[in-house]
Amino acid sequence: MLTVCRGCCCGRAEKHPGTDHRAQLEAFRAGGAKVRVVDCLDACERSNVVVVSPSPAGRAAGARPQWVGGVLEQEITDDVLRWVADGGPGVADPPDFLDLSFFQPSRRVRGEAGL
Repeated sequence: MLTVCRGCCCGRAEKHPGTDHRAQLEAFRAGGAKVRVVDCLDACERSNVVVVSPSPAGRAAGARPQWVGGVLEQEITDDVLRWVADGGPGVADPPDFLDLSFFQPSRRVRGEAGL
C-alpha cells in the first residue's frame, strides 16, 4: 500500500507547478498499487511524501513502512511502482537511487499518521 500526502502543501500546484499530482495518483493506481490519500503527513520539509508499507511477507521479514520524500518526478514515481511490484520493503531492494529519498520522521509524526 502507498500512503500519499496530498491535502497540504505536498499536493498543491502552487508549491510544485511542474508536478501533475492528479496524474501521479492515477499512475500509482494504474501501476497496481493500493493507494490511500491523506490530508497531511506532517513532513512538509520533504514535500510530496509517499509512504510505502510492506506487504505481509515484508512485515514477516521485519520491514517497517518506508517514508520517501520529494516524489516529484516521473522517474521517482516509476521507481516507487517498480519497488512495490517487486515486493516492497522487506522483500526487495529499492531500485536505482530511490533510497536517497528515504527519511525517518519523528515517532510522533509516525504515530499520528498511523504508520
